[in-house]
Amino acid sequence: MTFVWGALLASGILLTVSPWVWPTRAERSPGTAARRVSGVLDEAGLSRVTPVQLVLSSVLAGALAAAVTWLTIPVGVVAILAAVVGTATPSALVRARRARLLRVRRGLWPDVCDLLIASVRAGMSLPDAVAALADSAPAQVRPAFRAFAHDLAASGHFDSSILRLKANLADPVADRIVETVRMARQVGGSELTSVLRALAASVRADAAVRAELDARQSWIRGAAVLGVVAPWVVLGLLALRPEGARAYGTPEGMVLIIGGAVVSFVAYRLMRHLGRLPDMRRWFA
Repeated sequence: MTFVWGALLASGILLTVSPWVWPTRAERSPGTAARRVSGVLDEAGLSRVTPVQLVLSSVLAGALAAAVTWLTIPVGVVAILAAVVGTATPSALVRARRARLLRVRRGLWPDVCDLLIASVRAGMSLPDAVAALADSAPAQVRPAFRAFAHDLAASGHFDSSILRLKANLADPVADRIVETVRMARQVGGSELTSVLRALAASVRADAAVRAELDARQSWIRGAAVLGVVAPWVVLGLLALRPEGARAYGTPEGMVLIIGGAVVSFVAYRLMRHLGRLPDMRRWFA
């Protein structure tokens, strides 16, 4: 009964503060969430994975985590928390892959700008200069430029082909390069090489600053992970014993576990927020 009244009180508090925590946005359309998830999947290099597949994998991971936890630790609250963690794991892996891919690519774009400048100064047209990156660009981005070259050869339409290239790359710096090339193609001008050279210098400086800040703030992220995982490892070891499982199965034990989960989540999110750098936004994506 204590657990029921506590749950009702928590629900009432959550409903009371919900207008300020999750304000209504009139401009949000039904497909906004799906488009946001699709954008994250594209930036993670998983453009073939649909949001529906991600949701299904999250549900399966949550069910599997709950089943394994229930067989190991027969405590209902622990199994429910394991289901929540398992459900969130695929999305967390996708976001980690996205961050790692963006971090790796951030150091490659200055080289792409240099190669593009060299091709333009050698007398190649813009479509040929971009298509030549299929062979000369760094290996991590070469498949996208190879697909652009095939698309350009098949359609002969530069603008639609380079827009598909921007969608395949799904990177903020790539958006700036693509839009610069598109503008130069549409309006002409002789300042393309100087603009690309300035863009390459800006990207190099930004990558150096971000790398230094990431190195300095990595201990914050490590402390956040350690602070969240360690208490639950201890709880799992205690709950493996029959008397521990019986103690955590009581209403008082369930309240303790739920309170610990809430505190761990808030503390982890706070530390992640303190150690997070603002992400670069994409152009016209």
